[in-house]
Amino acid sequence: MRRKSFNLGTYEPEKCWVGDERKICYSTREEAEMAARIAEYDHKITGLSVYKCEYGNHFHLTKNQQT
Repeated sequence: MRRKSFNLGTYEPEKCWVGDERKICYSTREEAEMAARIAEYDHKITGLSVYKCEYGNHFHLTKNQQT
């Protein structure tokens, strides 16, 4: 009988390849904008912006100004 293993307490966000790096995917622009504000606050980062991924129907964060 095969035992199921559960890895409770960890979360791995969906990611996709953008150029040579994997970036976190956000389902909506609003979700990505909220993540940007939280990252700016938590990590003292400034200038994050949101852009629509050219490879899928989702959004990413960047330090570069994109729309």
